[in-house]
Amino acid sequence: MQDQTINAPVTQALEATELGGNAIDFSVMGMFLQADIIVQMVMIMLLAASVWGWSIIFNTWQRLKEARAKADEFEDIFWSGSSLDELYGGIKQAPNHPLAAVFVAAMREWQRSLGSAVSRFDKVTVQDRINKVMHVTTSREMDRLEGQVGYLATIGSSAPFVGLFGTVWGIMNSFTAIATASDTSLATVAPGIAEALLATALGLVAAIPAVIAYNKLSTDLGRYAGRVEGFSDEFAAILSRQLDERGN
Repeated sequence: MQDQTINAPVTQALEATELGGNAIDFSVMGMFLQADIIVQMVMIMLLAASVWGWSIIFNTWQRLKEARAKADEFEDIFWSGSSLDELYGGIKQAPNHPLAAVFVAAMREWQRSLGSAVSRFDKVTVQDRINKVMHVTTSREMDRLEGQVGYLATIGSSAPFVGLFGTVWGIMNSFTAIATASDTSLATVAPGIAEALLATALGLVAAIPAVIAYNKLSTDLGRYAGRVEGFSDEFAAILSRQLDERGN
């Protein structure tokens, strides 16, 4: 009971300290409200960047998770030995993941190209068109899957410097207050230093998760892109064999 009585004033002093007769609130909200308008704008920008970064992280992670699950299901059906025409007929209207989109694009080009007998020269042309359409579809689908991941790198690289700008501005305010008041007491410099350090902290809060998530998501997206490209190569080989059989 006695410890709680002793600690209560200490805890309150951390939130609001009276220096030189002026009450200074050192809570996060108090420092924000007492900060200079420029530093407040910096803090708001950093908070907005942090929220935006987390929204990109969760949205991209969810899209990638769904794409992996759908790709697993699609490959199970594709390699089960079922008819490619039946599989194409079932998903051609609405392919909802990159592997399906690549498959549908290749099958559509295949059916367009093989309406008549195929000569030896035409077979090469058909293969080139199929490979090209799969490459273009892969690029388009991966761009859609990546979404705004690139902005995480921007947040991670720029947020610390934005926070540093707020830090410098807060310290400038502290020196200005010293010059104006001709007083070097803690009451004079504490508010500016506190808001400066808060701006630095907010910059790191926005930057660190963005950098970690960017590296992780970029690696996962690269692996998924390799999976799509591998499927494209295997499917192109299957179609090439069918072209050879038709030519014979």
